[in-house]
Amino acid sequence: MIPHQIQIPIQLLVPYPIQISRLPFHRTTPKPSNFRLSPPKSQSTHQNKTQDDGVPADDVKIIAKFRSRYNYIRVLEVSRKVDHPFAGARLLLLDGPGNIHSISYLFRSLTNTYFDAFATLPPILPPGPIGILGFGAGSAARLILDLYPEAVIHGWELDPSVIKVAREFFALEKLEKSYPDRLFVYVGNALKASLKDGFSGILVDLFSKGSLLSELEDPNTWEKLRQCLRKGGRIMVNVGGSCVEAEDSRRDGKVVMEATLKAMHKVFGKKLYVLSLGNRKDDSSIALTGELPDLDDWKRALPRSLKFYVDMWVPYSG
Repeated sequence: MIPHQIQIPIQLLVPYPIQISRLPFHRTTPKPSNFRLSPPKSQSTHQNKTQDDGVPADDVKIIAKFRSRYNYIRVLEVSRKVDHPFAGARLLLLDGPGNIHSISYLFRSLTNTYFDAFATLPPILPPGPIGILGFGAGSAARLILDLYPEAVIHGWELDPSVIKVAREFFALEKLEKSYPDRLFVYVGNALKASLKDGFSGILVDLFSKGSLLSELEDPNTWEKLRQCLRKGGRIMVNVGGSCVEAEDSRRDGKVVMEATLKAMHKVFGKKLYVLSLGNRKDDSSIALTGELPDLDDWKRALPRSLKFYVDMWVPYSG
């Protein structure tokens, strides 16, 4: 059974700085940031925090921590009272370096992370179901289901323990009950995902041990995924970047991102676009396949809080 409300000094449980390397925070100016523990309040001076500052250890609670067959799973809860962008967040960590794989807030759907960029995909897709490869705790699914009443999602997650944690700590079970005809979750290899009539769109968010799956550096993987799309379908991908910290230091985030984009380019050619989420080009990026749609039409179909993403896409230049 997953333990609840574990009250143990957080410094002893998290030997590495907990980094937001998969989740660059941004509003109008995207900027990657790190989630780090700082000394308890009694040892620090008060000042307004940014996403780059640490959260005092006594404002973070670990509510689950264990190793599964595939992941080092930790669920953290940040106090709502802390002066930090993560205030009130529940976070899912799945690797040693502490990259965050899912995030949720009790009173809002938007996360101010790349999951929000993922939620801009449905308006530019043909009718049909959306696949999420690398479901995690369901951050992208929750947002899309909330924003688009017609959306149907099929999500794949390799680790059954992640789905159990998602149901217990991230309200996935409630989400499944709320949308029984619109949300379908499968445990298995996401790269073998398929539906009889194909996907209208696919969101790819596949990381292991803090790095993009090596299979994503193979053009054959992208050709197989392309064949899973309906006519006019698209793929949107979290390709990571230099701010991603892998357990294996040889898996440099920038190098892996570049190799993944090159593999995609071999399959999609000029129909490949990139959105950079950091101040630097290689900090963290999202990729999109297909011809860029009419930008004004795309914006009109989006909630106001997501419109700014549309102008951030640029052609992949290699």
